[in-house]
Amino acid sequence: MIYRAASFPLAASASLLALVALAGPARADTLREALAAAYVNNPTLEAARDTQRAADEDVPIQRAQGLPSINATGQYVEFVKPSPNAFAPTERVFAVGPDLVVPIYSGGAVRNGIAAAKERRDAGQADLRLTESNLFTQVVAAYMDVLRTEALVALATNNVAVLRTNLEATGDRFQIGDLTITDVAQSRSRLALAEGDLRSAEANLIAARETYIRLVGQAPGELEAPPPLPGLPDTVGEAIVTGLENNASLIAAKQRAKAAGFDTEVAGAGRLPTVQLFAGLDYQDYFGTLQAGDPRFFQTETTASAGVRFTIPIFQAGLPAARQRQAAARESSALENVIAAERQVIADIRSTFANWQAANAVIKSSQAAVEAAELSLEGVRAEQSIGNRQILDVLNAEQELVNARAQLVTARRNAYVAGFNLLALMGKAEARDLNLDSAGVLYDPQVNADRVSSKLWDWDRDPEPAPESTSTVDIPPATATIGPQLLPGE
Repeated sequence: MIYRAASFPLAASASLLALVALAGPARADTLREALAAAYVNNPTLEAARDTQRAADEDVPIQRAQGLPSINATGQYVEFVKPSPNAFAPTERVFAVGPDLVVPIYSGGAVRNGIAAAKERRDAGQADLRLTESNLFTQVVAAYMDVLRTEALVALATNNVAVLRTNLEATGDRFQIGDLTITDVAQSRSRLALAEGDLRSAEANLIAARETYIRLVGQAPGELEAPPPLPGLPDTVGEAIVTGLENNASLIAAKQRAKAAGFDTEVAGAGRLPTVQLFAGLDYQDYFGTLQAGDPRFFQTETTASAGVRFTIPIFQAGLPAARQRQAAARESSALENVIAAERQVIADIRSTFANWQAANAVIKSSQAAVEAAELSLEGVRAEQSIGNRQILDVLNAEQELVNARAQLVTARRNAYVAGFNLLALMGKAEARDLNLDSAGVLYDPQVNADRVSSKLWDWDRDPEPAPESTSTVDIPPATATIGPQLLPGE
C-alpha cells in the first residue's frame, strides 16, 4: 500500500495508514499537534537554536577586526625617588589619553575572515535544519510506536480473552470425557504464554509513551491515525536528485568547505603588510610638582598626534607558510567530507527507499495473511467441533491469526516511518514543509543573524539566558491503559 498525497494538511482526512481505530476518544491528539508541540518545546531543538545564535556572532566578531577602535589609557605615578639626571624632575604625574586606530589594509585577512564566518553561519543554519528534521523523524516514529504498541496490547488482550475462554470450554469438555487432560494442558500453556506476551506488550507501550513524552513534552492522549505523507517519490532516482539538492547535511558540508577555503586565504595574509591610521590625545597633570613648581613650566599639558603605521613582515621563521599549509590541508579534508556526505545521502536514500517499498509490500502480504488466517481459524474450529481436528490445531490457528495481525500493524508503522525518513533525507521534512506555520510563526535563524550583524555598541547584550522548554517532572508516569479499540481487520 502506497501512502502518498499531494500536500501535507496534517488536519486532513483519515489516513490510509490506520493502525488503530479509536472509539470515542476523550481527547484526540493529531500528528500535527505532536510535531507542533515538539517544535516549540523540545530542549534539543532549543539548544541547537541557541548554538546557532552563538555562531551568528562570529560574523560581527570578524568584522570588528576591520573597524576603527578607540581606547583610553591613564596612569597616576608617584616618584618616590626622582632621577637626579631628570631635566624637569617632578614628584607625581597623572596622564590620560584616548587613542584611535583605523585599520586600512590587512592583506585580506579581515575580508576573508568575514566570508569564512558567514559560510560557517550558513552551515550552522543547515545543521539547525537537520536537527529539526531529525527531531520530527523521531516524533513521527514515537507517535507511530504508541499507535503500534496500543494495537499490539489490544491484540494481546484479545488473545488472552480468547484463550481463557478456550481453556474454560476445554475444561468443561474434559469433565464430560470429550477431551483429554493433554488438551487441557495445551490450552493452559498457550494461555500462560499469551499472558506473558501481554505483559511484554504493556511494558513496550509504557516505554513508547515515555519516549513520546520526552520528545513532545506532554503525555499522549488518544492518538488519531496520521494523514498521508506528501511528495513521496515515484523512483529512487527522483529521491536522490531531490536529496542532493536539499539535504541539510550535504549543504552544511559544502558550506564548511567554502569556509575552509577562506581560512586558507586568511592564513596566507600573515606574510603581507598591514596599514593602520592612528590618532591620539594625551593630557598630563603634574599637580604643581614639575621643577618644584617653577612658574616657568606648565604644570599641565595636552598633546595630540596622528599618523600612519605600517608593518612589513620580513622573516617569521616560516610561521605564515606553516599556517597556510595547515589551512590548506583542512580545506582538502573539508572537500573530502563533501564527497563523504554525498555518498552517505545517496546510500541512505537508496536503503530507506528500499525499506519503504518493502514495508508496503509486507502490508499487502500481511493483509492477505490476516484474511487467510481468519478463514483458516473459522474452518479449524468447525472441523474440531465435529472431531476432525484437535485442540492444538485450533490453538495454532489462533496464534497464526494473532501473528498475522501483529505483522500487519508493524508493517504499517514501518511503512509510515520509512516514508517520513525518506522525506527527511530529501530535505522535505521540516516545519516549513509540514504546514506547521499555522500553529505559530516559524523560527527563522536568519532574523537573529541579521540582527547581530550590524551591532556596534560594546555594552549591548541580550536578556539573561533562561530555558524555553519545559520539564516533564510533573507529568504522571505512563501506563499501559488503552481505550476501546477495534482490532486490525475488524
